[in-house]
Amino acid sequence: MTVVAVEESLSSNGFRWGIDLFNHGYYWEAHEAWEPLWHAAKQSIQHRLFFKGLILLAAAGVKMREGKRVAAARHAGRAAALFRRLAPLPSRPFEAAVGMTPAALAVHAETATTFPAALREPMPGQPEPVFDFILAPKSEGV
Repeated sequence: MTVVAVEESLSSNGFRWGIDLFNHGYYWEAHEAWEPLWHAAKQSIQHRLFFKGLILLAAAGVKMREGKRVAAARHAGRAAALFRRLAPLPSRPFEAAVGMTPAALAVHAETATTFPAALREPMPGQPEPVFDFILAPKSEGV
């Protein structure tokens, strides 16, 4: 496992790998990519809240795909609550990391289980994304 300083965690390969996995519907794998960053962020409560929110959002995606709406709503609701705790704080690093504010991410988390994306039969070996949004990090200098 590579150790990443909390200041660099949002631009780390592990974080970006988790985003790619999430956007392509590999929610369990995204959770696994982000969990070490959450564990390593002991000195920053903001980073811990952010990573835990993403992990819970990924867990909600797993449950949505399994058709477990109650569990999906519970995970998504917990994720939204964590993102809302970040909303009043300066959030530019988090916004740059996923392409939206924590408040907007909270809204996406809440509405995902209320209005879930229509699942199609996935191609073999390729999961179908269940969210109607993507995490889109902003490029440096933008």
